[in-house]
Amino acid sequence: MMEEKVYKTMGRSGALSIVVGVVSIVAGVAGGVLLIISGAKLLANKSKILF
Repeated sequence: MMEEKVYKTMGRSGALSIVVGVVSIVAGVAGGVLLIISGAKLLANKSKILF
């Protein structure tokens, strides 16, 4: 009985770890893409700045 409970708990925590890992990867990729886009916009508009 106790082993069954431990087995189910380990399965849930393993699945949760995989989900958190995938979400972290997706958030990291999305953040990187946004940084690249904003950097490209800054470089493209650099010539419009007057001092």
